[in-house]
Amino acid sequence: MPREKFRTLTEQMFYTLLCLKEECYGMDILDRVPAMTGQRVSIGSGTLYTLLEQFLEAGMIRETKVDGRKRSYLLTDRGQERLDREYERICAQALDYRKVFGKECGLDEE
Repeated sequence: MPREKFRTLTEQMFYTLLCLKEECYGMDILDRVPAMTGQRVSIGSGTLYTLLEQFLEAGMIRETKVDGRKRSYLLTDRGQERLDREYERICAQALDYRKVFGKECGLDEE
């Protein structure tokens, strides 16, 4: 049985949608993702434009402007719902980890 598309999101998918809370161009996303993740996550342009097409087809984003080859996008309600579900899934994973190992995320420990 094939896996349901977007059942879980990769980091690149998650951060692309997160960037589109505000209208932006594809090139903006390529800059914003590394900046928002402290360079931990980056997206190649081929991957990004493939994702944008898939998100458009799924109704998770909409195109807002076209200026030649430059296009801007914005998250739709459907995309926001999918992003919310992914956030809840990630939170549940973190909670399970804390239950097993009894410790918090180490992101603030430096």
